[in-house]
Amino acid sequence: MLEARIFIKNGIKMAKKKTTKRAWSVSDVKTLKSLAKKKTGVTKISKALKRTIGATAVKAHQLGVSLDTRN
Repeated sequence: MLEARIFIKNGIKMAKKKTTKRAWSVSDVKTLKSLAKKKTGVTKISKALKRTIGATAVKAHQLGVSLDTRN
């Protein structure tokens, strides 16, 4: 049986979000590289990939791709 983790914030009981890791597909990497080449901001790239800004920035660094840090 799965049990949700509950925490209290400002007197309100809230369930904690469960984080999951997704592998980077070939198409994700291609999209990242093409958008970075067009000088698209890291925020827009992360939204297009449905990933966090941090995950997008780390993957770009691993690939040696420079990202525009402007929105």
